[in-house]
Amino acid sequence: MSKITNFKISVSDQDLKDLHFRLSNTRWPNKETVKDWNQGIPLSYMKEICAYWLEEYNWRDREEKLNRFPHFITRLNDIDIHFIHKESPHKEAKPLIITHGWPGSFVEFLKVIEPLTDPTNFGGKAEDAFHVVIPSLPGFDFSSKPETTGWGVEKIADTWSQLMSVLGYKGYFAQGGDWGALVTTHIGLQDQKNCKGIHLNMVVVSPDPETMQDLTKFEENALASMGFYQEWDSGYSKQQSTRPQTVGYGLVDSPIGQAAWILEKFYQWTDCNGHPENILTRDELLDNVMMYWLTQSAASSARLYWESFGNPSQEMVSIPTGCSIYPKEIFRSSERWVKKRFQDLRYYNELTKGGHFAAFEQPEIYVEEIRKFCKEIE
Repeated sequence: MSKITNFKISVSDQDLKDLHFRLSNTRWPNKETVKDWNQGIPLSYMKEICAYWLEEYNWRDREEKLNRFPHFITRLNDIDIHFIHKESPHKEAKPLIITHGWPGSFVEFLKVIEPLTDPTNFGGKAEDAFHVVIPSLPGFDFSSKPETTGWGVEKIADTWSQLMSVLGYKGYFAQGGDWGALVTTHIGLQDQKNCKGIHLNMVVVSPDPETMQDLTKFEENALASMGFYQEWDSGYSKQQSTRPQTVGYGLVDSPIGQAAWILEKFYQWTDCNGHPENILTRDELLDNVMMYWLTQSAASSARLYWESFGNPSQEMVSIPTGCSIYPKEIFRSSERWVKKRFQDLRYYNELTKGGHFAAFEQPEIYVEEIRKFCKEIE
């Protein structure tokens, strides 16, 4: 049995002084030659972020807020895994493991932990309760950085199944978006004995060729979005899936470089009406960036793309599945496309607001979607 130890986020004063020194001595590029984000994140905004990070962002206050949830470390498959484990006060609560992706972290889910675990205080009923487990992917946050190859989504899924077993959970549910969706899908493929169902907010399926002559408006828009991603929005993934080590040097050395690499995606992938701070606070955005900066995780997090990005599995999934499709998600799949791969689709819903970081952007909707899906399995 793997030992589980308590963990507390505790950043040294020296690390914070180093951050402030680097921010104060940022070397800036010249200004973009357009008036929007078409060439990337604007210089003026990054200068605002830098000034706020230096003068107003209070890490000690944010650290205290992060530590109000119970954090743990355990060793699985020869690496240390960091996770939040919040048990529900309701005895019959359902176990639920939630997985983040890139450029996210466990920070995405802080607003949904309490509504999921204690629904009677958040408009739900006792039967809506979950015991929530939120691990940090290997190479991300406070989990170890793998020192060998092989840490793709299949091995992570196996590790998460082990984690739920170590915690004593059987008959659990799994949820995820981005890389978390692929990990969760593989849990559904690999641990059908213990996993009762999976819920995804980014569904990885190929458009059904048989529908190409009879596309719905939703499908036409989904294909257009996919085309935009390939042409304008996927440069980061090409770099991270081919040369993750190279990109790591600059990002680990420059906090502004790391922040820009991440924040540009929050502009593009959130349902934010043109600016990420329309949907998330500056503190929330920087909390997430800090999970990469403080742990020097630029290269190790990018390595997941090298391991798993090129050829995602399209193996048929027979476990009960639910899908929530947010309008600003990168990849959106129609119900008939989803059914071609997920053969026991119990729940499918196209939502009217929200994006890639579903729990972060629309926590109430996210919680309700999980509740609705799990009721379909009972």
